[in-house]
Amino acid sequence: MLSLPSKATELQGYVIGITDGDTLTLLVDQQPHTVRVIGIDAPERHQPFGERSKQNLAKLAFNKSAIADCPKKDRYQRDLCKVMVDGQDVGLKQVSDGMAWWYRRYAHEQSLADRVAYEQAEVLARNRRVGLWVDGDAVPPWEWRKQAHLL
Repeated sequence: MLSLPSKATELQGYVIGITDGDTLTLLVDQQPHTVRVIGIDAPERHQPFGERSKQNLAKLAFNKSAIADCPKKDRYQRDLCKVMVDGQDVGLKQVSDGMAWWYRRYAHEQSLADRVAYEQAEVLARNRRVGLWVDGDAVPPWEWRKQAHLL
């Protein structure tokens, strides 16, 4: 039997929870799905701007209908998805609001158009010093997590 590559899954549902600035819970057919927003990495909850990032994602998505295009799952079995709410890409908005980094390490998982948009959004946010960029020495979450494990 042939094993075919899996196609992206589209989830349509209602956002019932926000875990942090890059993770939400989407209720689809009465089943909760943990969704990791693809293309971004937001500050951890105990990191500077972690709570503000979570609040911003809540403002964008909580208690709203969403469409999630999910090409794969991560190692924690969360759906990795581009999430659209009211026609807006919430991951891109998190980056443009200075509430998340564009996750360059996984840029290859995004379309070329999304890579360009996310990179431009991060450059603009950084240049305008909005959100986490008010701190000239903001530590990306992937580095913060490494440092936290060393303590």
